[in-house]
Amino acid sequence: MNNKDLALTYAEKISRAIEQQQYEQAIEEIQDLRPIDIADLLALIEPKLAWQLLAHLPNRSTIFAYLDPDSQVALAYVFPRAILAKIVGEMPSDERTDLYKRLSQDQRDVLLPALAQAKREDIRRLSAYEEGTAGALMSSDYATLGAEMTVAEALDALRLEAPDAETIYHAYVIDDARKLLGVVSLRVLILSSPEQLIKDIMVSSVISSDVNDDQEDVAKTVARYDLISLPITDASGALVGIVTHDDAMDVASDEATDDFHKSGGVSTMVGRLKDVSITILYRKRVFWLVFLVFGNLLSGLSIANFEDVIAANLVLVFFLPLLVDSGGNAGSQSATLMVRALATGDVVMRDWFSLLGREALVALLLGATMAVAIALIGYVRGDATVSLVLALSMLCVVMIGSVIGMSLPFILNKLGFDPATASAPLITSISDASGVLIYLFIASKFLPIG
Repeated sequence: MNNKDLALTYAEKISRAIEQQQYEQAIEEIQDLRPIDIADLLALIEPKLAWQLLAHLPNRSTIFAYLDPDSQVALAYVFPRAILAKIVGEMPSDERTDLYKRLSQDQRDVLLPALAQAKREDIRRLSAYEEGTAGALMSSDYATLGAEMTVAEALDALRLEAPDAETIYHAYVIDDARKLLGVVSLRVLILSSPEQLIKDIMVSSVISSDVNDDQEDVAKTVARYDLISLPITDASGALVGIVTHDDAMDVASDEATDDFHKSGGVSTMVGRLKDVSITILYRKRVFWLVFLVFGNLLSGLSIANFEDVIAANLVLVFFLPLLVDSGGNAGSQSATLMVRALATGDVVMRDWFSLLGREALVALLLGATMAVAIALIGYVRGDATVSLVLALSMLCVVMIGSVIGMSLPFILNKLGFDPATASAPLITSISDASGVLIYLFIASKFLPIG
């Protein structure tokens, strides 16, 4: 259901059916839709009506999990306690905990007593981990086996665990202290003889992450090793949860979005853009814009310092925007490449100097190519001297902009800041200021004054 007008029509039709308590008709309208499409429809319906329909659907917890966080919280406010507890209890442990952390304290106090004790303890344990860590991301719904089990016993155990586990494609082998001993795939279990022991077919060298590891590092590990799930252990080596590939990819997507925002001088955004208030949009964008206003004063000071050169050679003004923009563009390209390379782990701090030489050579070639182009235009608009000034300026501006753009992400990373901050506005402002200074300085050495 990608057509917005069609979705709105469906939503209105379903709303009328619910208002008239014709739930069978409403269910018939959506019975051929996938859970995620039903969730999109419910998000368009008033919460007081949406919960009445959701309560009648057999796969309600799956649909509820597909709702965006704001819609989940809105529905949680209007759900009767018993129905909310039923749906929350059916949700995967990580999604259940995420919802719990978004609820107000009053809602939490109402919800917790209605849940089974095991689920209450699970929510308390998972919600205690610091945001942004593997512990806050992981799920406690995973399949475990004993090392002394036979393959036949293991398959019987997985049949019992399957309804509650997020994935059974990999089962983790643990001892009595829950220490992680190995992992065995469902494929290996099926292909092994029934009497073989798990300890003889399991993989002992398990890739895992610590519960306090950064969630971005966890996502990189899952992507690097192409894992279906990644076991999470505590300081003692005990298995405490898993991070599935879909949750890891959500983290990667969120981090990429965050980097895009920062590259545009916008601090981290929470929620969907169309739902964000004007006040939040203002606060997220104002800092860098105001900060860079003062940074751009350097360009003004450079121009003021060379007023006599400009007054005597007005042709310089024609080429000023072209030159400074070229430096900013070259710098932004270099910064984008380095920010992404640092984020993916392709480069590290010790690569700085080796990359610096290569970037300088690439910038020299780019600057020389652009210098030839602008020199021809400069000769037409001015004379041979103006052409020479423009060529030298372009060469220097592109080289300086590229080196600054390539170096700033490394510097910020070394200082503990996010390298993404080095992109777009910051690079452009620094390159503009340096470009103006370089251009007018070279012009003052070659062109007459007065």
